Amino acid sequence: MGGLRHLSIVQQVGLLFVGLFGVLVVVTLIVFLRSLRELAPEQQEMHERLKRDLRATWLGAVLFWLSWAAGAVVATLLFGIVSFVAFREFITLTHTRRADHRSLLLAFFVVLPLQFVFAGGRHFDLFTVFIPVYMFLAIPVVSAFGNDPQRFLERTAKIQWGVMVCIYGMSHAPALLLLDLPAYAGRGAFLVFYLVVVVATGQIVQEAASRQLRRRPVARAISRSFSWRAWLIGSLAAAFVGALLYWATPFKPLPALAMGFIAGASGSLGEFVMKALKRDAGVRAWGGKASVTGAVGLLDRVAPLCFAAPVFFHAVRWYFGL
Repeated sequence: MGGLRHLSIVQQVGLLFVGLFGVLVVVTLIVFLRSLRELAPEQQEMHERLKRDLRATWLGAVLFWLSWAAGAVVATLLFGIVSFVAFREFITLTHTRRADHRSLLLAFFVVLPLQFVFAGGRHFDLFTVFIPVYMFLAIPVVSAFGNDPQRFLERTAKIQWGVMVCIYGMSHAPALLLLDLPAYAGRGAFLVFYLVVVVATGQIVQEAASRQLRRRPVARAISRSFSWRAWLIGSLAAAFVGALLYWATPFKPLPALAMGFIAGASGSLGEFVMKALKRDAGVRAWGGKASVTGAVGLLDRVAPLCFAAPVFFHAVRWYFGL
């Protein structure tokens, strides 16, 4: 691990992408060979889900590589597009009225681009307060001018919550690429990679643990698989993987362990919250037949990252006193 730290930046990043795409190629071959066998109906359903998740992983890996290779401007633009589509998917499945159109236009065409401009320009002081302070006050004001008091608080809160998750949360991913950390210049891609890996590990291990353990759901009406024991096991697994990846970060092993726990735990809690929102909207997944976004289930896949990214980003800034 110490030897990897002494490689040049180009060698380290190259090794990162060789390993990432190498693993994806191996997994893709295994899935393809598995598809040649005759599977039981329940296995076939799981196999189809695995193929969809694998396609999403390939897309994410390619976007991740393009983000690093093309530079900060293109990276910010790509994450902005993902944020736009996720927010549109969120709004499609929530109740709004004609009087909310001004607020939605404000969110889509003013708040979203400005938030990512602040991230790309490294204006982190303004970037961190622009949405939770200024826009949270501006959105209800704009909605009030629509002259429709019916369910006003509920409608406004839904728009604010969508902005917070899909725009504010997602914007912290490209911001990680641009953090100016001591003796870590040019390696921001590793922080994004670290975040995605530990969050994904936490989700996978938590799901596996919930199937093996005797289920004691915290909130059965929202999720029958989420329990504190499974959440803790998933978070500890994320912490362990985070410690193994310390060489790719500016952290030492123990801080990397803590950061992995923070990211994995917050990502899992974010997924739990999104399940509650799905139950409220009356859908099983963000997308499917009810969606007209063309991005079926995108919000399902990025929700843990939207929760974990801001928590991880500000934990990193706090750790280094930035």
